[in-house]
Amino acid sequence: MSAYDEYDSDFIRTTKPIKNRKQKPTKKRGFDDEPMRRGRLTEEERTRLAALRDEPEPQPVPDGADRWSTWDTGERGPAPHPSWLVTELAAVDHELGVLKTGKEADVHLLRRSLPGGSSCLLAAKRYRDMDHRMFHRDAGYLEGRQMRKSREMRAMHQRSSFGRGMIAQQWAVAEFAVLSSLWLAGVPVPYPVQRVGTEVLLEFLGSADGTAAPRLAALRPTPDELDELWLQLVDALVGLAELGFTHGDLSAYNVLVHDGRLMLIDLPQAVDLAANPRGLEFLQRDADNIAGWFRARGADEHLADPAELTVLLATAGNVM
Repeated sequence: MSAYDEYDSDFIRTTKPIKNRKQKPTKKRGFDDEPMRRGRLTEEERTRLAALRDEPEPQPVPDGADRWSTWDTGERGPAPHPSWLVTELAAVDHELGVLKTGKEADVHLLRRSLPGGSSCLLAAKRYRDMDHRMFHRDAGYLEGRQMRKSREMRAMHQRSSFGRGMIAQQWAVAEFAVLSSLWLAGVPVPYPVQRVGTEVLLEFLGSADGTAAPRLAALRPTPDELDELWLQLVDALVGLAELGFTHGDLSAYNVLVHDGRLMLIDLPQAVDLAANPRGLEFLQRDADNIAGWFRARGADEHLADPAELTVLLATAGNVM
């Protein structure tokens, strides 16, 4: 036996046998698989983290207030802003109670004030969270409304959790946009102050002590007052139609009378007469509903004629 053989045999005798180790098969990455992350931040994430580092520490809200003014976030109402509106960023918001509850949203009363300075009352319309809202009539109203992303459209049609959230967002966006257009055109609607997510802040229609203006349904107008309110209503609806809309859910319960002036409210479902294939149907239903209320209260049947109102509005909206 050679010296090499002797060395080799001694090595074999003095070392422990190595057990066979089974190696896990590696999965081959397919063509469409996402690339594996190795802990490297994307440019977007780096930018977001840098912004968070640069943000100042939030200041505590003054005693008694519920939050700082949200005027520096979201969408703002059309300019010029009304003189009564408090726009200083040092202002705070106080929750004063609930004005109205509904199936899709609740309306709260807010006071926005500058400590030691001016203040104003606002109506905060807040659409329900995705687990509790009941958009049970949205299918017809959503016809003709398009989202830029097909994923969002699919989710809305399938009513997934994400889709229900998108529907609520779209209701708020749509109402704020319609109110802004109407207010600029001089149609009697509350001034849309701002939109942040699914909260729409509106001009409060009522008295300085927080008493809301009455709904038309709660009034018992005299014959002369009834005729005056009808004429105001027709003017408002013509203005709506000239901008290409009908209310979509018009009744005496979503019309307020503030200081003798009729005001249209609750417009998230406003129907685009050109884009929605059922636009004329919604317009005719609005005319029937509101004319029926006036006729039931003693209005002249020739004056409050739903057929004539439908023709007038359809002509104004170019849908005849």
